[in-house]
Amino acid sequence: MRSLRNFFLYKCLFALTFWNHISLSVENELFTSISNGFPEDGSDKKIKTLPLLYTNSHQSKANFDWVVIQNTTESLSLSEITNGNLKKLVALLSNFRQDSRLQNLTLTNVAADWNAIMDIFQTVWHSSIEYFNIISVTQLSDITAYNFNYSGTSMKALTMKKVKIEDLYFIQDDLYRIFADMNIAALTIAESKIIHMVCPSSDSPFRYLNFSKNDLTDLLFQKCDKLINLETLILKKNKFVSLSKVSFMTSRMKLLKYLDMSNNLLSHAAADVQCQWAESLTELDLSSNQLTDSVFECLPVNIKKLDLQNNQITSVAKGMAELKSLKELNLASNRLADLPGCSGFTSLEFLNIEMNLILTPSADFFQSCPRVKELQAGHNPFKCSCELQDFIRLERQSGRKLFGWPAAYTCEYPEDLRGTQLKDFHLTELACNTMLLLVTALLLTLVLVGVVAFLCIYLDVLWYVQMTWQWTQTKRRAWHNHPEEQERVLQFHAFISYSERDSLWVKNELIPNLEKGEGGVQLCQHERNFIPGKSIVENIINCIEKSYKSIFVLSPNFVQSEWCHYELYFAHHKLFSENSNSLILILLAPISPCIIPARYHKLKALMAKRTYLEWPKERSKHALFWANLRAAISINLPMAD
Repeated sequence: MRSLRNFFLYKCLFALTFWNHISLSVENELFTSISNGFPEDGSDKKIKTLPLLYTNSHQSKANFDWVVIQNTTESLSLSEITNGNLKKLVALLSNFRQDSRLQNLTLTNVAADWNAIMDIFQTVWHSSIEYFNIISVTQLSDITAYNFNYSGTSMKALTMKKVKIEDLYFIQDDLYRIFADMNIAALTIAESKIIHMVCPSSDSPFRYLNFSKNDLTDLLFQKCDKLINLETLILKKNKFVSLSKVSFMTSRMKLLKYLDMSNNLLSHAAADVQCQWAESLTELDLSSNQLTDSVFECLPVNIKKLDLQNNQITSVAKGMAELKSLKELNLASNRLADLPGCSGFTSLEFLNIEMNLILTPSADFFQSCPRVKELQAGHNPFKCSCELQDFIRLERQSGRKLFGWPAAYTCEYPEDLRGTQLKDFHLTELACNTMLLLVTALLLTLVLVGVVAFLCIYLDVLWYVQMTWQWTQTKRRAWHNHPEEQERVLQFHAFISYSERDSLWVKNELIPNLEKGEGGVQLCQHERNFIPGKSIVENIINCIEKSYKSIFVLSPNFVQSEWCHYELYFAHHKLFSENSNSLILILLAPISPCIIPARYHKLKALMAKRTYLEWPKERSKHALFWANLRAAISINLPMAD
């Protein structure tokens, strides 16, 4: 099957050698036969043509050695064009007159000099071809003036890419004038390192010009008023430096709508001359340049779509730009620390501010930009805080769309939240509402003060503080006035604490029974052992410290005595400070817990935890009581010097 197809292809190509004997009326049918010789699936499989015989009266032979890339009724793609087969290619293209069906021609890998290329151009210009693409041209040399005939063409668009000029010295007009004066709607010369392009000689029909990836500079089209129909101009990846000069370049292009100046070296200083753009310009791409904040002083007033991505902009100052028609603004990959306001962009609907330095976006953004329907603010180093939560809440309430939500919105600060998506970050209303926090803190403080005041009153805390202060002051005075007494030895077996209402029992029973006889104990009683001139508190502390034990005679009268409470407190303090077992409790009469004041909680605790001696009513048990009491306070006191 393949051999039959190749044979048929050979026959069809062989028929082309008789092009000078074939009338124009049968040309379309012949071209259709050529297309039928290729795979019907429309694949781009390269098919090397068989030797094509050029027949004349002598039947001489010659080889066509280009490669057919694609071939249909309306399109033809050829590769490997050289000076050697150029004349035969021109002869082939001459068949396609303006009533032919062939509309698209693509030539790749063309190795030919200037005149050979111009012969191809001239032939194509007067054919039916409307879209001509020529890619990868090498060995382009010997550039000279060429008298090009532009009349009677069907051409609409020419695309040239990767053209390598080998001449180092030539008259530039000889090269650039050919293309500048072309009477077509679209011209593309890209990736060819051209350094200039002249202004057309007369009003040009160009509506589309693409000179991307070349070496063009600010000198391009300065003071050129012939591009009166130009609507689209693409100059990306060149070497433009001055934004103001670019603006003046467009000022005479009355119909220009789209301008692409991305990936250049553009900058603009505040001191530069005032910019002057084409009033018709509505789309401007200034991405990947060196523009700063001052760029907003040099922008087209009627611009609707503006791309400033990947520059060095740090802020958009209020009042710097009045772009009332602007609907789309791209500020991605700059150095902005906050969302810009919309005071100068009253019609803004879309804002891209990705990959900047925004920690906490302003919560009032959606209020200042009421027409913004979509905000693209992901991939910023967000600081997860109350302000950020307010921003997200406002966005949800306003019904605006956050593009890329939630994957592109994560916390960068603080470190413990790094990587957390903003949708998973939540703070309580109390943590973020300052007024609510202050009111809550005030209420809690008042409650705490009330509780502390109640406890202080109920537990008599102030009294204990006062006693502690008095004990501390007494110890301090004793240390400063009589430091040698700090190392005093015990002088009494026991200090007696009792109510004056129980003094009869103490004087008639307790003291006589303990002090009588040999080996009697020495008791410290306030009436006989307190030192005149010292305060009562100081005397109590000194007596307790000089005594081995402290005997408390408990009765309902005891709990009603203020001084008994003092003595119990200081004795209890010694119990804990010296880790001693110095308290002896004698229950003279039963005490009901309900009559013990709240501040006597120490007494309640002592009576609940410690064993006390109860004064027996039976006289027969008195001897045992005194024996137990003597045993509790039995100690050999050191002899006085």
